Amino acid sequence: MTSPATAPAAVKILVAGGFGVGKTTLVGAVSEVTPLRTEEYLTTASVGVDDLAGVAAKETTTVALDFGRITVSGELVVYLFGTPGQERFWFMWNDLVQGALGGIVIADTRRLETSFASIDFFESREIPFVVAINCFHGHNTRTAEEIRAALDLDPHVPLLIGDVRQRAFGKDTLLALVDHLMSLPAPA
Repeated sequence: MTSPATAPAAVKILVAGGFGVGKTTLVGAVSEVTPLRTEEYLTTASVGVDDLAGVAAKETTTVALDFGRITVSGELVVYLFGTPGQERFWFMWNDLVQGALGGIVIADTRRLETSFASIDFFESREIPFVVAINCFHGHNTRTAEEIRAALDLDPHVPLLIGDVRQRAFGKDTLLALVDHLMSLPAPA
């Protein structure tokens, strides 16, 4: 007699950060399937609303979420949910975070202030997270210590520096989150 098939365990990870920091790019770099993206073209309606400083060439933006999947084994699947970065879409974060095991905050050293809201979001909900500094085209003018101080990160929050377009960096970031989660005390 054969046993009925069981669904694999699912783990949900939220990918957050400011406008144009690379959330959609990270999800796309590590997802084993073509990611679901809710990208729309930036229009004149966003003039004066979206700050394009440092991302002037940006043509599209996430308006709801990005969704990707990684099958770790027949027993475990990781689902990645990328958040929209513009403040006018932050209301989505409260729905997207439901059931998340942890988070990744992506930051850009050219605009570190855009990551403050994401860090506050995870800290206020006591959701473990890591910070991935996205160095577009190798652009990084700050040391890890300077970045950690500027973001006022707790010493236990992992900080990684790399290029989110690179699948290996995305994998390293996810593994750092797993290591971080495993290092935390079990909930009471």
